[in-house]
Amino acid sequence: MRIDRGRYYGWVRGLWFTFWGFWLTVVLYFVALSYNFLGLFGEIPSLEELANPRNELASEIYSADNVLMGKYYRENRTLAKYEELSPYLINALIATEDVRFEEHSGIDLRALLRAVMARGNDGGGSTLSQQLAKNLFRLRQRESEGTFHKVPVLRTLVTKTKEWVTSVKIERNYTKKEIIELYLNTVEFGSNAFGINTASRTFFDKNPSQLNVQESAMLVGLLKAPSKYSPYHEKKNAIERRNVVLGQMEKYGFLSAEQSKHFQAQPLVPKRGEEEHTAGIAPYFRVEAQKWLLDWGKREGRDIYKDGLRIYTTIDSKMQVLAEQAVIEHLYNHQQVFDAVWRGRNPWIDDKGYEIKDFIQKEAKKSERYRKLVERFGNDKTKIDQIMNTPTRMRVYTLQGEKDTTMTPMDSIRYYKRFLQAGFMVMEPQTGHVKAWVGGANYKHFKYDHVYLGKRQPGSTFKPIIYTAALDLAKGYTPCSQLKDEPVTIGDWTPVNSSGGWSGAYMNLRTGIATSTNSIVVRLMKTIGIANAVSYARELGIKSPLDSTSATICLGTSDVNIFELLSVYATFANRGKHIDPMFITRIEDRNGNVIKDFTPIITQSISEDLAYQMTFMLMGSTQDVNATSTTVANYGIGESIMKNNEIAAKTGTTQYNADAWFMGYTQNLASGVWVGGDTWATRFESIAYGQGAVMALPVWAKFYEKLYAHPELSRRYPKTTFEKPEEISVELNCGAIRPSRTRRATPERERMKVNDK
Repeated sequence: MRIDRGRYYGWVRGLWFTFWGFWLTVVLYFVALSYNFLGLFGEIPSLEELANPRNELASEIYSADNVLMGKYYRENRTLAKYEELSPYLINALIATEDVRFEEHSGIDLRALLRAVMARGNDGGGSTLSQQLAKNLFRLRQRESEGTFHKVPVLRTLVTKTKEWVTSVKIERNYTKKEIIELYLNTVEFGSNAFGINTASRTFFDKNPSQLNVQESAMLVGLLKAPSKYSPYHEKKNAIERRNVVLGQMEKYGFLSAEQSKHFQAQPLVPKRGEEEHTAGIAPYFRVEAQKWLLDWGKREGRDIYKDGLRIYTTIDSKMQVLAEQAVIEHLYNHQQVFDAVWRGRNPWIDDKGYEIKDFIQKEAKKSERYRKLVERFGNDKTKIDQIMNTPTRMRVYTLQGEKDTTMTPMDSIRYYKRFLQAGFMVMEPQTGHVKAWVGGANYKHFKYDHVYLGKRQPGSTFKPIIYTAALDLAKGYTPCSQLKDEPVTIGDWTPVNSSGGWSGAYMNLRTGIATSTNSIVVRLMKTIGIANAVSYARELGIKSPLDSTSATICLGTSDVNIFELLSVYATFANRGKHIDPMFITRIEDRNGNVIKDFTPIITQSISEDLAYQMTFMLMGSTQDVNATSTTVANYGIGESIMKNNEIAAKTGTTQYNADAWFMGYTQNLASGVWVGGDTWATRFESIAYGQGAVMALPVWAKFYEKLYAHPELSRRYPKTTFEKPEEISVELNCGAIRPSRTRRATPERERMKVNDK
């Protein structure tokens, strides 16, 4: 048989061309892929990125005494070192995900071939390095996608190739221990837990080093499908998956058969740690601080949700706990009184005392549930009303704690609108540091903050601003100047005192503010004018809009919040120096480097002399006969607080008893309280229960009782007297100022005598 040499050489030449063409194509493919030619492939992480993988890392917020208060995150992640990992966890991971981890160099051809032959039924062929590469691409999804990702078959080919290339790079640039550390810090475990550190806290309230065998197995089991194997939502599946992992550990010699059997028989008992946004101290404060930090981040090019910042605040954790206790104890007591007063009736009433019939319907439309129903059903009011009035199982807030019950969404709104709310803030006058912040009764169920967001009429707590302007502007006025309690008219407005009339008696300015007599402050308002009143309010720290057309602002008719009003009183305590309350002291990056230090902005708003005159007058509220802070039986500031201590204060009650206020300060600490309904329409029906001395002052008093009983805090904030300027321009001896302890009003007299509108 004759061989056709020409055809033979043609075949050989064709095979060589095919062979070299194939390898040239492969080389060109990898070169093009590596350089993302024409944007077809998407980017591959560089060696620098691999050496410094910037996962989304939760930012942590700390109190002034270095207590972790909470975190800000999209992915709740805190990094763990290899040395902090339980050996059981590492063994479980290798046995389940990559048993030849120590032998391969990023791609395990044996495991890959086994996976192909078994069609995935005997586990996947991806190594830990490949899975880590996949996680890195997921974190950079947008940058990693090129034009070919729009084509199904090419997308799979490009993605897998990039994972293989990256896994080899990972193996070349990291040790095996570092790969495990990186892997466990990047994976998702479900329940908003990203990374092993957070997962250990979320599921077992432990550090990763403390995990036992069965806990390690459960966490590794979650990696296959976090939702399907969640111990909180799919406990049966979680146990089965945990036992599969334990079986793998037995199969590859990490456990004996007896040990595996023993651990598989153990119950699964997850224990949720404090890793939720609502957990930890000062949740209302943390939410408001978050808004401030987001604005700061926009200006500075920082992202608090992924940059792993460490944020240090002014909050004192011990003081915060005492403040929360004071608010909860007070609301517990007075909620029962409120419920008793309104038993069988609804507390949302109009100015004439009649129930507002459509109140709940209007409030329902503001709820998140109603808004979602509108998004779902549009203008189908019949369907929305049907759902809103269908009984459903829910967990609700009670004075004794949460309870499971069944009620309609409309009934739940009606139920929650009957609860009293409170806002309480504490700050240092000399530094402006906010030390405690309580925004409501319970953050989980009432998320609206009543310290900064909540703005309500301040009533008589606004009056010191008018007195300040009058002492500074009106010639001849001193704290001891005498004015007559008689009708005063501004335009067509002639306000009365809370008693309904006027006494006709003369009283000095200190007594006028101590008894909160309306005619005295209206006389001062008429003297200085509205423009000056607004100007001094701004100088002293009020930033909210004020009605500059009505003289009624002297009685506190323009809405303000505790945050700004307390800064006014702190200015008096700080010798006339105004400091905007500050709550962030410094911010560090994830490596502990200080990014920003914050210092207070100090302004000399009024003179030291004038500031002390105001303090002298406000001390009358806690010292003088018939003053608003002393005449209510069983509600005044107790002897334990007053002894060897000087306190300046002012109560406030608004029209129709909707808002109760108390602002008080010592030389080293200023605190403000507001108590009222969730809306202005929810109120007490009489001043006997709704006044500031009854509804707000007790929170302040409870807090200071706890403060002075606390060994550490009482040393840092001791009882003291106010610092006097070296020279006082006026005589501060108004005569006939007697301690109120010589005379206490009965509840019957209190209802008639209290003059605090």
